[in-house]
Amino acid sequence: MTAVPRPDPDLSGRVAAEVLAYEDERMPRMRRADRVPANSADWTITWTLSEEGRGTRLFLVHEGFDPDDPAQAMARKIMDGGWRSHVMRARGQALSEL
Repeated sequence: MTAVPRPDPDLSGRVAAEVLAYEDERMPRMRRADRVPANSADWTITWTLSEEGRGTRLFLVHEGFDPDDPAQAMARKIMDGGWRSHVMRARGQALSEL
């Protein structure tokens, strides 16, 4: 998988992705690691759906960031904003299409 990295996060944009776990209609867990050995990005992303009342709650856990690495801290900050804005926008679109 390849993506254009944001400026200065010290990531190549070339990512190795691997599915680590999967539960039908409940949870996928994926690993994403930068394919350039000099970069330390190696993250796990877990999406979990849980029934709640008359609806469903979505939990998103993105872990593996090194808080002492300035590039990792910047990447986390950038992705945190993206998860919040993009996931919420996509969720709203999906719900409006039901």
